Order: sequence, then structure tokens, then C-alpha cells
Amino acid sequence: MKNKLRILFLCTGNSCRSQMAEGFARNLKGDILEVFSAGIEAHGLNPMVVRVMLETGVDITGQWSKTVDELSDREFDYVITVCDNASETCPYFPAGIRIIHRGFDDPPVLARNAGSFEGKLDCYRRVRDEIRVFIEELPDFLERDHTV
Repeated sequence: MKNKLRILFLCTGNSCRSQMAEGFARNLKGDILEVFSAGIEAHGLNPMVVRVMLETGVDITGQWSKTVDELSDREFDYVITVCDNASETCPYFPAGIRIIHRGFDDPPVLARNAGSFEGKLDCYRRVRDEIRVFIEELPDFLERDHTV
């Protein structure tokens, strides 16, 4: 049996985008991927993210916000940065780890001008759905475009 690919989803605060990616990857691709998420900093798990993920049947309440330093004892095949800031400030990873950037909009920033609570949720939903599509296609994407 082939070993699972070990992937770290990295963003600035590990509160939104990387948490969604981790949740979807565990839920949709857990049979072939071993996944974690972290941030350059730890900002706490965003309650709006928990809410919109539950709408898809993915419960991420067992996940928590952590820094990349807290996972220093783990080995990864890939680090996927999901925000521009994390890509620009990505910490050093040992040789052999593939670093890929796939940026997504920041839901809290999008939601600032949304007005209503439902409008704010829609901002989170949009990014959530984009991340879900990315995760659904991730194994093929890695195999096709980023073979080690």
C-alpha cells in the first residue's frame, strides 16, 4: 500500500483558509492524504468558518489554530500556501519538501463590506467552495503538475 502524501496547508493566522483546506482534505481525501494546517501566527479558529463548513457536513470543531513551529517535528511532502502573505513570508522548510502556492481571498476581508450577516456568510461560502474544488482536484493536480 502506498504511503499517504503528507501535506501542510499554511496561511497567515491558521483561522480560515488553511482550516477549511485541512477540513476538506481530511473529509474528502483522508484515505490518500495526511493533512495538517498551520499559520505563521495562530489567530484562533474563526467561528464563521466553523459555521460554513458545517453547512457542507464537515465538522472542524476538533481542529485548532497553531503555528508552523508547533509542527516542527512533522515531515511533509508538500507545503501549500493558501494566502499571499504566507507565500511571501513562508518559513524555511528542509530540502525535498515541495512548496506550492494556491492563494484564496481572505473571507474576513471580503466580509467587511458585505453589510448583512447573511452577506458576510456568503463571502465565507464563496471561498469555502473554491477551496473545496481545489481539494477535490488536489491529488490529480499534484500528480500532473508537481511530481517530485
